[in-house]
Amino acid sequence: MAYHDEEDKDQPQPEYGEVRDEEQLDWPKLIAFLRAHEVPGADQPFEVKQFRGGHSNLTYLLRFGNHQEWVVRRPPFGPLPVGGHDMAREYRVLSRLWERFPQAPRAILFSDDPTIIGAPFFVMERRHGFVIPNRRPLPPGIHSDPATFRRMSQGFIDSLAALHNVDYQAIGLGELGRPEGFIRRQIIGWMDRWEKAKTTDVPLMSKLGAWFLDHIPPAQSPVLLHNDFYLHNVMFAPDNSGQVAGVFDWEMSTLGDPMVDLGIALNYWREPSDAPDLIELSEGYAHTTRPGFFTRDELIQRYAERTGRDLSHIEFYRAWALWKTATVVQQIYVRFVRGQTTDPRFAAMGKQPPILARTAAEVVTKLGFVG
Repeated sequence: MAYHDEEDKDQPQPEYGEVRDEEQLDWPKLIAFLRAHEVPGADQPFEVKQFRGGHSNLTYLLRFGNHQEWVVRRPPFGPLPVGGHDMAREYRVLSRLWERFPQAPRAILFSDDPTIIGAPFFVMERRHGFVIPNRRPLPPGIHSDPATFRRMSQGFIDSLAALHNVDYQAIGLGELGRPEGFIRRQIIGWMDRWEKAKTTDVPLMSKLGAWFLDHIPPAQSPVLLHNDFYLHNVMFAPDNSGQVAGVFDWEMSTLGDPMVDLGIALNYWREPSDAPDLIELSEGYAHTTRPGFFTRDELIQRYAERTGRDLSHIEFYRAWALWKTATVVQQIYVRFVRGQTTDPRFAAMGKQPPILARTAAEVVTKLGFVG
């Protein structure tokens, strides 16, 4: 959920552009490192571009000669939250997951030496296709018809189901997280983050947190979680087949209940019948409200068909994800309030947490929550 593009938000967003002046790297050192590690093509003349979009980490395209391309990812510049922007974790997952989940781009090289480009980084393969941008128009290459949107909905949820069917032990990721007690630790942690970031009192946030703690559903068998699986982290194939060509932003991946990922996906997925102020959070680009996109119930049904898992508690996880997202947004907004960023796009974000909290409360009211 990053906001740092200088282009007009009402125009289609280019996939990449020139590297921003403030985000240049030491290219000679980086290229020397790649050549020393025999990265294919690195001995050829090169050019560098920077990917646009909503990724929180900085992502660069390195093109060698006429054919070879690699992607480099590193954390943003400036102070970073503890535990955030974990390049080592993302590399660890992507260096193995491609073996069982082809939508994951393969990572081939990692370095934690800050003398090269100023931070840990890794190199991964380049994928081609369409990414649906957040709060921006669709890329012009996407066919804007209901049949295409339906295929994209199917590809999206089928990819999540396929990820959750991966045997993570078999690819050496069994120590990636601590699934026992995962959701309880998450609730407690996000309650604390809300208290530290809030700029005005929203009583529903603390009431919801307490209710979630008291009503955690029985845990299902753990899976490899993406932990930020939503439409804007997915790349669709360029042929408009709806197939997923890539899934990105694995820095928060861990092990836990599969309903966590599904709840996160549903939390961001809008429908035409949603409250107008909730839809307006997409600033005119709530793409999934367009004819052809699945409803949330259709996503749930197809996921159940693909996995055979128990979805009887999915509304708890959707509400929890809405509540968590309210705190994520608040953490961004408080940086603006405290003068840690001057980006004017952050100024209006203070209105979002109460809307998300109210929506979460509406969902769990059906489960017995009293606000």
